[in-house]
Amino acid sequence: MLTDGSTLLIHVVLLLVAPPLAIGVINKTKAWFAGRRGPPLLQPYYDLLRLFRKEMVFSETTTWVFRAGPIVATSAALVAGMLMPFGSFDAPVRFTGDLVMFAYLLALGRFFTAAAALDTGSAFEGMGASREVSFACLAEASLFTVFVVLVRLSGALSLTPMLHAPMIAPVHGLPAAALFLVAVGLIVVLLAENARIPIDDPNTHLELTMIHEVMVLDHSGPLFGLVEYGAAVKLFLVGAVLLHIVSPFTLGNRLLDWLSFAAGMGAIAIGVGIVESTMARLRLRYVPSLLIASFVLCLFGFVLTLA
Repeated sequence: MLTDGSTLLIHVVLLLVAPPLAIGVINKTKAWFAGRRGPPLLQPYYDLLRLFRKEMVFSETTTWVFRAGPIVATSAALVAGMLMPFGSFDAPVRFTGDLVMFAYLLALGRFFTAAAALDTGSAFEGMGASREVSFACLAEASLFTVFVVLVRLSGALSLTPMLHAPMIAPVHGLPAAALFLVAVGLIVVLLAENARIPIDDPNTHLELTMIHEVMVLDHSGPLFGLVEYGAAVKLFLVGAVLLHIVSPFTLGNRLLDWLSFAAGMGAIAIGVGIVESTMARLRLRYVPSLLIASFVLCLFGFVLTLA
């Protein structure tokens, strides 16, 4: 039987160790769809170790902002992870209104990433930062609408009771339809916030079409490793929010619940890989339309909770 102390330890270990594995599952899924063997499942860990062993190169135009960007972004994502409940378990840190802190910790990381890009003085990185913050305005609207729907259904203003509400009292009828709509909208947010296809292509090398990747062109060595690791943590956290909505189940056993959470996160990673394998990247002018559609779906979900 797992104790509360061991539950906290598992939460921290998963938060620190599991995110790169989700990236590995996505890459393996994409390779399978392409008929290739693909990189090893643990390749993201090897890449991070390689980057942390390299030296860093800095442009003469950069300041402390450039160096602080990856550190702040990764730290903010990890702190946000302490507010996020995993599976049927409570978050290590929880308080009334922590949903706002969670959203703006992610926004803080985005702000410093964009500021670091602007600090280089590069026109390409400035272009990527402009695209990032423009699309983030629309994605944040959808994310907050998802939270408002969960607040409406749970009557709580903290992430743990909000996300556990469908698990404790299964919903039917209009509330279930509302959760379905916000789940669809949140999938778009997950892809947009983490620079995945069809919003962005994490493997592209064309500066004119990149969004997130073009912002980190000047990062190298351990700082670039932090960028990659922080992005993986962010994907893991938004995926955890989605998992609470689409799979609000508990098995009544702590060990089995942890295993089911890990399996659910693996299923979400496979789903992202399938989307990236079966869809083409959208033209940039169509991305706002997709994000607005995501917001409208979430808004309809909120309207259903008022009925």
